[in-house]
This record gives sequence, structure tokens and C-alpha cells, in this order.
Amino acid sequence: MFKALADPTRRDILSMLRHGGQSVNTIAGRFPISRPAISKHLRLLREANLVIELTEGRQHIYHVNAGPLMEVDHWLSDYRRMWKTKLRNLKWYLETRGAKE
Repeated sequence: MFKALADPTRRDILSMLRHGGQSVNTIAGRFPISRPAISKHLRLLREANLVIELTEGRQHIYHVNAGPLMEVDHWLSDYRRMWKTKLRNLKWYLETRGAKE
């Protein structure tokens, strides 16, 4: 999943899909790269389970799959708490040390 998220084009595609499903052609129309390149990006996102592809008639509509992203967010929450504590301690240290000087 992190490999799929590492590419800025794929992150932009996911941002687009937050607002609702989009066809391949609609997605491709918003980027200065070829439709086959967009299809490759979508395939990688699908393999990472970050998007879901639904067929509506002849069109393939892609939707964001937030489940895996929620798992990552949950995993990162421990690190967020750790960094908040560390930054709060650093602030306290700098403020108390600065008051002594």
C-alpha cells in the first residue's frame, strides 16, 4: 500500500475519488499523461486495495476504498501521540531554559 501511495499522481487520483466515483476517461482527462499511464496507476491502486472498480454498462467507475487508509491512520495514531508528547516536552524545556537565561 505504501508503494502505491508513494507516487504523487496516485495520491492525486485518490484525492479526486474522495468526492465520488469517476470513470477512467474522466480521471485521465485531469492529468497531462496518457490514458494507458492512468490505467496503470489505477491498476496499482486496485492491487493495493485502495480503489474499487465497478462496471456500469461499458464504463469502469473507480471509487476510493478508505478501509486500508483507516488501518494506516490507526497505526499512525500511536506515533502522533508520541510526537505530541515529545514536542510538548521540547516546548516546556525551551520555555523553562529560556526563562533561566
